[in-house]
Amino acid sequence: MRIIFGVLSLLIVAAVVGTLAKKQLTGGSAINVSPQNGSDITVPTPLPGATAQQQSLQIQQQVRQSLGTSIQQARPASGEQ
Repeated sequence: MRIIFGVLSLLIVAAVVGTLAKKQLTGGSAINVSPQNGSDITVPTPLPGATAQQQSLQIQQQVRQSLGTSIQQARPASGEQ
């Protein structure tokens, strides 16, 4: 009986890990993140034909541009400080 529960537990864990791995490997075209202030930040996925170094540089440039525009935006006035 103990062996049966052990094998069933391993099968359930393997199924959960497989499902999570499948979700991680099949990504969408963009990742949408909603910060607390309500503005949306979109991080596009890099070009599939590019090398890893080119993809890394592309993502770094896009993040720098996004941060630059976010920093330049005016912050809303808050009376709770």
